[in-house]
Amino acid sequence: MSGPSQVKDVPIEGRAQLVEYLSSGIRTREDWRIGTEHEKFGFRNDDLRPPTFDGDRGIEALLKGLTRFGWTPVTEHDRVIALTRDQASVSLEPAGQLELSGAPLENLHQTCSETNSHLREVRTVAEPMGLGFLGVGFQPKWRRDEMPWMPKGRYKIMREYMPKVGSLGLDMMTRTCTVQVNLDVGSEADMVKKFRVSLALQPVATAMFADSPFKEGKPNGYLSYRSHIWTDTDAGRTGLLDFVFDDGFGYERYVDYLLDVPMYFVYRDGKYIDASGQSFRDYLDGKLPAYPGHRPVLRDWADHSTTAFPEVRLKKYLEMRGADSGPWNRICALPAFWVGLLYDNTALDAAWDLVKDFSIEERHALRDGVPKHALKLPFRNGTVLDLARRALEISAEGLRRRARRNGNGADESVFLEPMMEFAEAGITPAERKLDLYHGPWQGDIDRVFREFAY
Repeated sequence: MSGPSQVKDVPIEGRAQLVEYLSSGIRTREDWRIGTEHEKFGFRNDDLRPPTFDGDRGIEALLKGLTRFGWTPVTEHDRVIALTRDQASVSLEPAGQLELSGAPLENLHQTCSETNSHLREVRTVAEPMGLGFLGVGFQPKWRRDEMPWMPKGRYKIMREYMPKVGSLGLDMMTRTCTVQVNLDVGSEADMVKKFRVSLALQPVATAMFADSPFKEGKPNGYLSYRSHIWTDTDAGRTGLLDFVFDDGFGYERYVDYLLDVPMYFVYRDGKYIDASGQSFRDYLDGKLPAYPGHRPVLRDWADHSTTAFPEVRLKKYLEMRGADSGPWNRICALPAFWVGLLYDNTALDAAWDLVKDFSIEERHALRDGVPKHALKLPFRNGTVLDLARRALEISAEGLRRRARRNGNGADESVFLEPMMEFAEAGITPAERKLDLYHGPWQGDIDRVFREFAY
C-alpha cells in the first residue's frame, strides 16, 4: 500500500483540476516505462512466525540493515517504516509484508535485474538475522490474530474501519501478498482501451498466477484465496468497474468514481487524521467533519486515489492488481504479460478483439469464478485456460515485436516462459503446491517455507 504522496500542496480550485491531475500522466510512447511492485512474507527460520516490527530480528532492523546498499530511511514518529533509492522504494504492508516498488524502467530485462538485486540485498541482510521470505498470495500457516501490526498511522485507521464494510478486509491487510505492474498511457483514448482490455483480462491473470491455496496450514478450497478476499473487503472501493466499458468513459468519469469512494484519512504535519467513511466531495466544499473549515490540496487527491482498490486502478498510469505473489521468475512474468499486451499496438488490438464482446455477466462470472476454479473455469465453449493460452500468445508476439534484447540477444518474451509451462500443462502454481501437500509433503505446510523461500 502507498505512503503519503509527494505531490505539492497546491490548493484544489475545482473538479477540472482533479481531471488534469490524472491526465497529466499521458506520455509519448518513447517515454513509456514499466514499474513493478511485489510483496512477500517474512518468517523466522526457527519457528516460521512472521517477524515483529521491533527487536533485533524485527522488520525495522531489517530496513536499517538494507541502508548499507544506499537506501535512504523514511521515518514516521522516528521509526523507520520505508526506504527510498533511485525512484524505487521498499515499504511495509500492515503485517510487515515487505514490498519493493520498483523504479520506472525502460524494459523487462532491467525489471528482472532490479528484482534479483533487491532479493539478493534482502537475503544478505535477512540471513544473519535468521529470517527468510516467501512469495505466495496468502499466508499459508498463521491465523489473523497471530500476525503482527506495523506502527503506521494509515494502517491504524484502516484496521478500525475495515470490519465496518466487509468481513475479510483485515485478512487482506495482514495475510495477502501480490505482484503488480504499473504502465503508462499515450492519450485518453489509449488509456480507455488499455483500461478495458486489462479489466476484462484481469481474471485471466488471476487464474494464471493463482498461488494461495492454503489457510492456517490446510487447503482452503480456493486456488487464489487472495483474490476471493477482495470480494468481501469493501464494496465501495473494489471490483471490476463496469462503468469503464460505458460509452464516453474517460478521465472525468473516473474522477467521479473516486469522488464517491469513501475517504480514509487526511495527512497533515506528519499525522493521519481519521476521516474514514467521509466524503471527498464534502472536503472540496470545506465541510469534512474530520477537518472542518479546510479544503483539500492536490496532495490529498493523490493520497485519496491510492485508497481505491479496484482490479485495475488508474492514477497517472494504470495498475494491474489481479495477481498473487510468487517466486522471482513470476515477479518478472507478470509485467511481461501486461507489457506484451498493452505496449504494442498490434497486440493491444488483438487483445481487444479477444474481449470486446464479453458481456457484463461474463466479466463478472470470470471474476467470481477464477478464485476457486482458475484455469479450469468454464467459459463459453471452453475454459479460462483457452483464454490464457491465447492471451499469452498475443503477449509473446507483442514482446517479440518490441525487440528489447539483452546482452545475449534474447527478447523480453523469455520472461513469459514460466507461465507458458503452466499453460501448456493446464495447471496453476496453486495446484502444483496442492499436489506436493497431498503427496511428498504429507500434509506438512511447513515445507512450503523451506522449499519456496527466496
